[in-house]
Amino acid sequence: MSKATINGIDMYYELHGPEGAPVLVLNNGLIMNATSSWVFQTPTLSRSYLLLQYDLRGQGHSEHPPGPYTMEMHADDLSALLAFLAVEKAHIAGISYGGEVAQAFVLKYPEMTRSLILADTVSEVSPALRIVVESWRDAAREGDPQLFFDVTVPWNFSPRFIGENPQVMEDAKPRYAQLDFPALVRLCDCFLEVDFTERLGEIQAPTCIIVGEDDLIKGRNYAEILQWGIPHAEMHVLPGSGHATCWERAEEFNTVVLGFLAKQEV
Repeated sequence: MSKATINGIDMYYELHGPEGAPVLVLNNGLIMNATSSWVFQTPTLSRSYLLLQYDLRGQGHSEHPPGPYTMEMHADDLSALLAFLAVEKAHIAGISYGGEVAQAFVLKYPEMTRSLILADTVSEVSPALRIVVESWRDAAREGDPQLFFDVTVPWNFSPRFIGENPQVMEDAKPRYAQLDFPALVRLCDCFLEVDFTERLGEIQAPTCIIVGEDDLIKGRNYAEILQWGIPHAEMHVLPGSGHATCWERAEEFNTVVLGFLAKQEV
C-alpha cells in the first residue's frame, strides 16, 4: 500500500509494470477502487506499460475530505500525483466517472497527456441520466448498502452478465457495505456538473472511445457525442457488454487498449 500527500490529502496509489515503460493511468468509476476494479486489466496491460492505479479523493483508500468535489479538483489531484511520481507525460484512461476525470485532465493538462482512452463515459448529463444518478445519490443518502446495490447494479451490468454471474453479484454485496455513502453523495454531486461537450474540439491528444453495446446508462449515444466532438477519435463498440466493459468483455477491452496504445508508440 502506497500513499502520497497530494493537495493536502492522502492519496492511495499502486504501480504495476516495468520501470521505465510508458505510464498508463487508470481512472476509476464511481463505485470502483484501485485495488480490485482492474483485476482483469492489470496482469495484461502491465506487461508493456507502467500502470498507475489510484483512488480518487472520496474513493477507496484515499482520504475522503468534505466536499464539494469538482472534476477540475480531480484533474489537479492527478497532475500533482504524476508530479510526485516524476511522470511528465502519460496515457490517460478512465471508465465511467474516471472517463469524465480523464476529460477534465486533458482539457486542463494537455501537455501531460500522451493519449486518451475513454470507456463508457459522457461529456454531458442528459435529463434522463440526471434522474438515474439523482436516484443513486438519494439511495446513498439513506446509507443502506442493499438499497444502493439494488439501485445501481442493473445499470452497471448487462442483464446477461447478472444472470450468468450470480456469485459475482453476491460477492459484491460486502463491498457495498464498506462504501462511504456521504462521500458517494459528494461524488454524485460532482458528476452532475459534467459539461464538456462544447470543449471537446480542444482535445488534440489521440483518443480511443470504448462503449458497451448494451450499456444502459452511458451508452452509444454518449460515445458518439465524444467521437463527433474530439478530432480524429476512434470508437469501439464491445458486443453484448453492459456498462462495465472492463469486466464484462475484459479480453476485448484489453485488446482494444493495447492496439490503440501500440499505434501511439510508433
